[in-house]
Amino acid sequence: METTLEKKVYPLTSAQKLHYYSMKYCPKKQVLNIGSGLTIQVELEWDVLKDCINQAIKRCEAMRVQFGEDENGNVYQYVLDEPTAEIQHFDFAHWKEEDAHNKMTEWTSTPFEMYDSPMYQIVMIKMPDNFYGMYVKVNHLIMDAQSLIVFFKDIIELYSTRMFEDIPVPKEMASYIKQLEKDLAYEAGNSSSKKDREFFENLISSSEPIFTDIHGTGKLEAERERTGNPNQRAAINTSDNVDANLANFELEEEPSMRMLKFCEEHHVSMTCLLLMGLRTYLQKENGVDDISVSTTIARRATLMEKRCGGTRIHSFPFRTIVSREDTFLEGVFKIRDMQNQYFRHANYSPSEYYAFRKQHYNLENGQTYEAMALTYQPLTMKYEGPGLDKLGDIQYNVRRYSNSACAHTLYLTVSHRPSGGLDFCFEHQTGVVTYEKLQEVFFYLCRIIFYGIEDCNRTVGEVIDWS
Repeated sequence: METTLEKKVYPLTSAQKLHYYSMKYCPKKQVLNIGSGLTIQVELEWDVLKDCINQAIKRCEAMRVQFGEDENGNVYQYVLDEPTAEIQHFDFAHWKEEDAHNKMTEWTSTPFEMYDSPMYQIVMIKMPDNFYGMYVKVNHLIMDAQSLIVFFKDIIELYSTRMFEDIPVPKEMASYIKQLEKDLAYEAGNSSSKKDREFFENLISSSEPIFTDIHGTGKLEAERERTGNPNQRAAINTSDNVDANLANFELEEEPSMRMLKFCEEHHVSMTCLLLMGLRTYLQKENGVDDISVSTTIARRATLMEKRCGGTRIHSFPFRTIVSREDTFLEGVFKIRDMQNQYFRHANYSPSEYYAFRKQHYNLENGQTYEAMALTYQPLTMKYEGPGLDKLGDIQYNVRRYSNSACAHTLYLTVSHRPSGGLDFCFEHQTGVVTYEKLQEVFFYLCRIIFYGIEDCNRTVGEVIDWS
């Protein structure tokens, strides 16, 4: 099949379908918008920067993806040969900084045209504090956080190549189309997809999880009363009000390094440690050892996957049973072992996961066992390539902007700041979760993690009781 532009078209991948369903059923169509700003304390040559941005778009097929819909309502995608959206320029120099950020939040909250239209907006900006850089908005259907960071870095490296001698042109991006074809071949069915399906269906049917929430047992108790089932384990966790905001909390460089050192010494990922902290907090608030949260897997193991752009995130419920008698380290290792199994089967469709679970446990629409989701983002936007010495000690500002809508109650993204330390960004439905509650979650999450890693042979019960 070809579009009117005579471009080969492809169906959506499993990762894209999960996002598309969120947008289709969400009253606010900007729910898939990702807005980010990157500025540096260096005056930039706007003409050169604009050329480099367009060059980066030409090097990244994913940025040129557009979507269409056929006569049967099926959504497809295709890649244009050239960029089509004009690179804009906006001078915030004489604005209040708060007003400038509010303007970029407004941009992020504006939906894209869905069909046969660019899925990105890029604005070169000058901020009131004499920082210069870019604002980039993309639709989650074409990019995720990791691919967006790679795109930002490509622009920085292309600009550095133009402005400084002896800095080589950055290596080419990988082909989005080639990786897309590999993904679609897997989804069409092969031995790997069969093994992945068997793993998750066996995991789902082994025993039923139980709903746990940052607010304690209230929602589950209300659901038990509504259904008349005192043993009800799933709860409704949806809201008609999808208005959302971001709450950011910064963890300083020194304690962040302590977390990284613990992970290195015990050969576990930062995601394991963060999951251990979150599940222990939920264990504390709900009084049960059986805890489920959603976790994301980037699926970027190969060089092609790292540099092909696109959205590759698969999000799955992640359940662990850690007793109060287990040590903190034993809990972390339980998470690591389960995480390793997930990695081996992570190409399985999340949509199929949820469909199978809904049928197996006869869940109503909106019933779930997970009240929140976690993503850990290991990449930073800071340029650390060739010729760094020529750039000097550049100060970076990185900002994520709310799209003012969220299909999920609570989504925590933990990322590295270019200046050091970790950023804890809670995207939350403002009608369900307050800023004060998120302050509390962040406070106890940090207390649990640092008391646990201080002496990882402490039992989970000791960590909970102390916190």
